[in-house]
Amino acid sequence: MLRYTLMRLGIFAGCLLVVWGLVYAGAFPRGFGDSNLLWVLLLSLVLSAPISFIVLRKERDRASVQVSQRVDRMKANIEASRSQEDEAVDEAAQQRGRAQTSS
Repeated sequence: MLRYTLMRLGIFAGCLLVVWGLVYAGAFPRGFGDSNLLWVLLLSLVLSAPISFIVLRKERDRASVQVSQRVDRMKANIEASRSQEDEAVDEAAQQRGRAQTSS
Protein backbone atom coordinates (compact mmCIF):
# COMPACT_ATOMS: atom_id res chain seq x y z
CA MET A 1 0.00 0.00 0.00
CA LEU A 2 2.81 2.38 0.87
CA ARG A 3 4.56 1.51 -2.38
CA TYR A 4 1.46 2.41 -4.41
CA THR A 5 1.08 5.70 -2.55
CA LEU A 6 4.72 6.63 -3.11
CA MET A 7 4.51 5.71 -6.79
CA ARG A 8 1.33 7.80 -7.13
CA LEU A 9 3.04 10.76 -5.47
CA GLY A 10 6.04 10.29 -7.75
CA ILE A 11 3.85 10.47 -10.85
CA PHE A 12 2.16 13.59 -9.47
CA ALA A 13 5.54 15.19 -8.72
CA GLY A 14 6.76 14.39 -12.24
CA CYS A 15 3.62 15.93 -13.75
CA LEU A 16 4.03 18.94 -11.48
CA LEU A 17 7.57 19.54 -12.71
CA VAL A 18 6.56 19.12 -16.36
CA VAL A 19 3.52 21.41 -16.05
CA TRP A 20 5.51 23.99 -14.08
CA GLY A 21 8.13 24.02 -16.82
CA LEU A 22 5.56 24.27 -19.59
CA VAL A 23 3.72 27.13 -17.84
CA TYR A 24 6.91 29.13 -17.42
CA ALA A 25 7.97 28.31 -20.98
CA GLY A 26 4.67 29.76 -22.17
CA ALA A 27 3.22 26.52 -23.58
CA PHE A 28 0.34 26.62 -21.07
CA PRO A 29 -1.45 29.75 -19.86
CA ARG A 30 -0.30 31.17 -16.52
CA GLY A 31 -3.78 31.26 -14.96
CA PHE A 32 -5.66 34.32 -13.72
CA GLY A 33 -3.83 36.85 -11.61
CA ASP A 34 -2.23 35.23 -8.56
CA SER A 35 -3.77 31.80 -9.24
CA ASN A 36 -0.63 30.47 -10.95
CA LEU A 37 0.27 27.97 -8.20
CA LEU A 38 -3.29 26.71 -7.93
CA TRP A 39 -3.50 26.40 -11.73
CA VAL A 40 -0.27 24.39 -11.91
CA LEU A 41 -1.34 22.08 -9.05
CA LEU A 42 -4.79 21.50 -10.54
CA LEU A 43 -3.44 20.82 -14.01
CA SER A 44 -0.82 18.45 -12.60
CA LEU A 45 -3.49 16.57 -10.67
CA VAL A 46 -5.71 16.27 -13.73
CA LEU A 47 -2.83 14.97 -15.85
CA SER A 48 -1.41 12.57 -13.24
CA ALA A 49 -4.75 10.85 -12.50
CA PRO A 50 -5.19 9.03 -15.85
CA ILE A 51 -1.46 8.32 -16.07
CA SER A 52 -1.54 6.69 -12.63
CA PHE A 53 -4.71 4.80 -13.53
CA ILE A 54 -3.01 3.19 -16.51
CA VAL A 55 0.58 2.84 -15.30
CA LEU A 56 -0.13 1.67 -11.75
CA ARG A 57 -2.88 -0.85 -12.54
CA LYS A 58 -0.92 -3.90 -11.29
CA GLU A 59 0.29 -2.10 -8.17
CA ARG A 60 -3.25 -0.90 -7.42
CA ASP A 61 -4.52 -4.49 -7.72
CA ARG A 62 -1.83 -5.67 -5.27
CA ALA A 63 -2.75 -2.93 -2.82
CA SER A 64 -6.42 -3.85 -3.18
CA VAL A 65 -5.67 -7.48 -2.31
CA GLN A 66 -3.71 -6.37 0.77
CA VAL A 67 -6.54 -4.15 1.96
CA SER A 68 -9.08 -6.91 1.34
CA GLN A 69 -7.01 -9.41 3.34
CA ARG A 70 -6.63 -6.93 6.19
CA VAL A 71 -10.40 -6.33 6.27
CA ASP A 72 -11.08 -10.09 6.27
CA ARG A 73 -8.66 -10.55 9.19
CA MET A 74 -10.32 -7.76 11.13
CA LYS A 75 -13.77 -9.28 10.52
CA ALA A 76 -12.52 -12.67 11.72
CA ASN A 77 -11.04 -11.09 14.86
CA ILE A 78 -14.28 -9.24 15.58
CA GLU A 79 -16.30 -12.42 15.12
CA ALA A 80 -13.96 -14.38 17.41
CA SER A 81 -14.22 -11.66 20.03
CA ARG A 82 -17.99 -11.61 19.68
CA SER A 83 -18.23 -15.38 20.15
CA GLN A 84 -15.99 -15.20 23.25
CA GLU A 85 -18.26 -12.54 24.70
CA ASP A 86 -21.33 -14.69 23.97
CA GLU A 87 -19.72 -17.68 25.68
CA ALA A 88 -18.86 -15.55 28.72
CA VAL A 89 -22.42 -14.22 28.95
CA ASP A 90 -23.89 -17.73 28.60
CA GLU A 91 -21.55 -19.08 31.29
CA ALA A 92 -22.45 -16.24 33.67
CA ALA A 93 -26.16 -16.90 33.08
CA GLN A 94 -25.69 -20.59 33.81
CA GLN A 95 -23.84 -19.79 37.04
CA ARG A 96 -26.62 -17.42 38.11
CA GLY A 97 -29.20 -20.10 37.34
CA ARG A 98 -27.31 -22.64 39.44
CA ALA A 99 -26.95 -20.17 42.32
CA GLN A 100 -30.66 -19.39 42.31
CA THR A 101 -31.70 -23.07 42.26
CA SER A 102 -29.34 -23.95 45.13
CA SER A 103 -30.66 -21.14 47.34
